[in-house]
Amino acid sequence: MDEHTDQPTGFDVERVTAWLTEQVPDLAPPLQWTKLPGGHSNFTYRIDDANGRTMVARRPPLGELLPTAHDMGREFKLISALWPTDVPVPEPVAYTNDASITGAQFYVMGWVEGRSLYTAEETAEHLATEEARARTGPSFIDTLAALHSLDPNEVGLGDLGKPTNYVGRQLHRWYESWNASKDRELPDVDRLHTFLVERLPEQAKVSVVHGDYGLHNCRVAKEGHIAAVVDWEISTLGDPLADLAYCVNAWAESPEELEGGVLTPTTLPGFCDRQFLVDRYQEHTGADVSNIEYYRAFNHWKTACIVQGVYARYLHGQKSTEGVDVDAFPGRIDRSVRLAAEAAERLPS
Repeated sequence: MDEHTDQPTGFDVERVTAWLTEQVPDLAPPLQWTKLPGGHSNFTYRIDDANGRTMVARRPPLGELLPTAHDMGREFKLISALWPTDVPVPEPVAYTNDASITGAQFYVMGWVEGRSLYTAEETAEHLATEEARARTGPSFIDTLAALHSLDPNEVGLGDLGKPTNYVGRQLHRWYESWNASKDRELPDVDRLHTFLVERLPEQAKVSVVHGDYGLHNCRVAKEGHIAAVVDWEISTLGDPLADLAYCVNAWAESPEELEGGVLTPTTLPGFCDRQFLVDRYQEHTGADVSNIEYYRAFNHWKTACIVQGVYARYLHGQKSTEGVDVDAFPGRIDRSVRLAAEAAERLPS
């Protein structure tokens, strides 16, 4: 639930208000601050001024950070570049890297009506009819196709990351992570790594990839369409088919696919199936999607490596386990490895 507060964590209200008044001439203080859920570990607040104008402020967590982590300037650069395009994003309002204002870089963007969807329960409340849910899949995949159809250089994002061998570099990085964090031997992880390296396709295109594209990182309007894509902090240049496969993997078609008891949005009646997403993406982009099962296998394998790294931090006391079902992690890892193997088996020999 969203919470109103007079003292938002990580923001000096007086200094931020003074700074924002300089950036937005028609701003009408005082500002009302409301903590928003989600948004990874960054602090994200809705701010409303006295005239009813609504914006969102976002900053990194407190404490010392890795140089490349929680880069607010990177996110602001992305939404600024995408704002004039067909990719729906919040309006970029203002950014500063002057830590004297509130202790860290931060930015402010426009408010977008809609809801980020995590569970079937909240989705049923927000998208109350099957007709609304039927609009979501086409809009969701059309938005991804629009992102991948952009020329990064033409929109000023050509320097966002290394453009080539995206999956190859990811395979190397996450296998290193697996070997550094594993607490047991899972031969299928090693076997799949070898298989994925040997079958690595040539990257056919360079696109801006979101990296975590899903309904949880979209503002979905009540009518069903995607009103905005948010949380661009891990976006880079890469292989668009890896981005496609990531969101296809998460697009569950039935409750039977899921473990853990929490139903995801797309298990509700009205949502399209995965094949619809792949076919419509191909129709809009002209991409060769015949190798999509390779990318699905890669993403499931990568998920296993990522979850293992998180699990290891819990095991070593590096993260608080309060409210976390740590015992569920091995099962989640096993499931991702199994799904990766199943996708690999669907590939032609």
